[in-house]
Amino acid sequence: MDFALLPEDLVLRREIQAFIREELTESIRQDLAEAVVGVGYSPAALEFLAKIRARGWTAVSWPTQYGGQGRSRFAQFIVEEEFHRAAGLGVGGGGTGAPAILAAGTDEQRETFIPASIRMDTVFCQGYSEPHCGTDLAGIRCRATRTGDKYVINGQKIYTTNAQNATHIFLMVRTDPASTRHAGLSVLLVPMDLPGITVRPLWTLQHEPRSPATATYAEPRTNEVFLDNVEVPVSALLGAEGDGWRVVQRGLNLDRVGARRYLISIMRDEDLVNHLKSDAPGTAEKRADPRVRDKVAELWIEAQVCRLMTMRSVSIDEQGLEFNYEASAEKVFAPEHGVRSTEAISQILGPSAQLLNGSPYAIDDGVFAHNLLGAFQSTVNHGSVQVMRDQVARKALNMPRVSNKSESSGNKK
Repeated sequence: MDFALLPEDLVLRREIQAFIREELTESIRQDLAEAVVGVGYSPAALEFLAKIRARGWTAVSWPTQYGGQGRSRFAQFIVEEEFHRAAGLGVGGGGTGAPAILAAGTDEQRETFIPASIRMDTVFCQGYSEPHCGTDLAGIRCRATRTGDKYVINGQKIYTTNAQNATHIFLMVRTDPASTRHAGLSVLLVPMDLPGITVRPLWTLQHEPRSPATATYAEPRTNEVFLDNVEVPVSALLGAEGDGWRVVQRGLNLDRVGARRYLISIMRDEDLVNHLKSDAPGTAEKRADPRVRDKVAELWIEAQVCRLMTMRSVSIDEQGLEFNYEASAEKVFAPEHGVRSTEAISQILGPSAQLLNGSPYAIDDGVFAHNLLGAFQSTVNHGSVQVMRDQVARKALNMPRVSNKSESSGNKK
């Protein structure tokens, strides 16, 4: 595969970089970081986001009929990469839920939600995990009972990132109460302002002290979402009833494809390299240490593997092909690289790298310590690496599914 960018893609990158240098002030950067805790966007931040929308960058690869630019997925990769590096912003992908709507939605759902997602009038959060089945979505109990032309929803979701700001939740529910595992699951597109929905914050370890904006997996807040007799019309169903697992698998694969996932995995390595190239105390000695140089080179090579795996997934999506095992393999390698990387960085930089933001002796505002706190989270978010390994074994290697008996005996070892 040839992942070389086209000349027009390089022009796009330079345009975005120039825009960021001119428009993204430090105060706006801070306002964007504050918005994640639910205080809303400041007027200056809203104006900055409006300028991004005016240039068409919020949906650079989306179909023109819905308001996108119709450019390649590689162009979208560039947009995502530049804005995530600059301010941790998710720009260019249309938002969580929107890719699955484009793939599985009705014409009415596409016309309703895709343009609104591009304008950022509609923002989805992801309603998958529940208290008793964090990454095992086959254990979902949140129920939606059909009565006439509506569904009545009862249940709870947890670790629902951005529920405090979202207008809608991309909700996975069990519509067949007699079903088990992946059968009988459905996806509903649910407005967050309906009666019966309660959002309660779950403050993370990154909340106090607050992580620097450049830290990875350092959200200070996630949420619990409670649904008590919430009613939605049948038209809120995405795909066929009972086909939610297939819809969600496609949506998760699309959500994993892009610059953000790759950057989450490798920005830790870039932070280390930038620190070692600085004039901070002790960096000259570390730069000259052959053991440090070997380890940094090893991590950098792994980071490039993360990038190539992401570009392979982008290429698959660009060609309109179906994912087999590729996104799952990417989800295994990249998060585990992040764990290895943060552990190695702590050893290289020593005890000061474990001091959080606000400590007078913290390195680079504590970014390395906050990265360490968030590293293991990446092995669970959007599917645990153990589940992803099983998918690679079955889909890529044609191995049989592990029986319940084997799983039980394996857990006892």
